[in-house]
This record gives sequence, C-alpha cells and structure tokens, in this order.
Amino acid sequence: MIIYSTFIAPFAEFEFMRRALAGIIALSLGGAPIGVFLMLRRMSLVGDAMAHAILPGAAIGFLFSGLNLFAMTFGGLIAGFAVALMSGVLSRVTQIKEDASLAAFYLVSLALGVTIVSVRGTNIDLLHVLFGNVLALDNQTLLVIAVNATITLILLAIIYRPLVIECVDPLFLRTVSRAGAPSHLIFMALVVINLVSGFQALGTLLSVGLMILPAGIAKFWSRDVSGMVGVSMISAVLAGYAGLVISFHTKVPSGPAIILAAAFLYVLSVLFGNVGGVLRQVFTRGHLEA
Repeated sequence: MIIYSTFIAPFAEFEFMRRALAGIIALSLGGAPIGVFLMLRRMSLVGDAMAHAILPGAAIGFLFSGLNLFAMTFGGLIAGFAVALMSGVLSRVTQIKEDASLAAFYLVSLALGVTIVSVRGTNIDLLHVLFGNVLALDNQTLLVIAVNATITLILLAIIYRPLVIECVDPLFLRTVSRAGAPSHLIFMALVVINLVSGFQALGTLLSVGLMILPAGIAKFWSRDVSGMVGVSMISAVLAGYAGLVISFHTKVPSGPAIILAAAFLYVLSVLFGNVGGVLRQVFTRGHLEA
C-alpha cells in the first residue's frame, strides 16, 4: 500500500502528473542521445551556452504574446539558430574559437532575455521562463515536445554514422566523405530544437541538464556509443520519474528535483560504474598489485 501511494498513486490519480511524466519521457528520448554526442564531441558547455541563447527569442515571444506556447517556442528557435549561425561564422572569419564566441553570446543572451521578461512580466513570469513548470504541461506543449523528439530520433538515425566517425576521427571523415559539415549543421539544429522543448518544461537554466547528466551517467556504464545512448535514455527517464515523485511528496520544485535526481544517479555512476567507476578502479588496482 505504501509503495502504491508513494510511486503509483500520484500518476494514477492526477492528470497533471501523467502529463508531466509523458513530457519527461519524450524529452528523455530526444534529448539524452543529443547529450551523448555533445559529450563525445567535447561540446557539453556548448549545449549550456545554447540553452541560454534561446532566452531572448523566448522573451520577445513573451513580450508580444505573454506565456504563449507557440510564440515563445518560435522565438526560441529563431534565437537559437541565429546564435549558432553567428558563432560559427564569427569563428571562421576571425581568430576567435567557436566556444569563445558562444560564451560571449551566452552572456549577452542571458542578460537580454532576463531584461526583456522583467520589463513586461512579474517575478513569477521570470521564474517560469528560467526554471519552467513541467507540472503545467498542456496538450499543445506535449504535442510539440513529442514531435520534436520524433524528428530528433529520425534525423539522428540518418546522420548516426558520420556523427560517430566524427567523434572518433574527424580527419578521416573529411577525407572519405563530405557528410561531416551537413551532419554538424543538422546536429546543431537538433540541439536547438531539444533545448526549446526542454525550455517548456524545465526552463532555460535547467533544460540542458536532462541532456548532459544522463550522458555523463552513460559514460560510466558503456564503452559503446549505442550502449551509451540507451543508458542515457533510461537514466533520464528514471531521473524524471524520481524527480516528479519527490516533487509531489515534498515542497521541492519539479524541475530542480528532476535535475537533482539525475545528479544523484551521476554520483552513483561515478562510484559504482563498471567503466571507470571509482570503486571498480580501486578493486582492480588492488587485484593487480596483489
């Protein structure tokens, strides 16, 4: 009875919890594989920068339409694509590297977005934009998240091979194929799309967390890319479910609870993971010394 009331009843009895869980599952299926490739390509902080880059566009959508789903989503997509394009162009026509240009855009975008929302809205509106509200997902938002996740999985399947090869040997890919540049552009577009999806549920400050933390977890449990993708999806869903349960039974906001649950799984993976986990290394070293 305790197990039912703690882990099942919140979703069986409340529709908003079922919506939240459905949204988290869709975000996990689309965003977690993106996080794996961001990590393998050493672009984890790029994902964080892009998460903040969508804020001005979403804020402008809020300025004209309030907390309107399509206005803020459309604005976020435009802002994200614009920042990705401008940072790439800037890194090619100047001596500044792409990560440095993204860092500059990230700071400007965050400050500009917060300013725009503060001028038009209240502190509650600002908190909604920055941290989201996964418990308030409606049918339209769920549809957008599900469509984005579907598009992500289809396009990832198409560009999977060049993405994997580029992670291992980008010079070889440039030598044998011209798929590298188009794959990179498609991949960056998918990053933006999934960050915009995550923004609706977790806000601009936390949306990247459901990408990067599951990817970090997966690295401690699998050496194979496809295995890492699978583990990252499962861990993201588990973290989302655990975060929603914690949020329901406590006063912890749902978004931070989900990310903290993912962080807890990450710590467990660091300690007990069979690929480079701390305890495994200690026991392996002790066995070899003996």
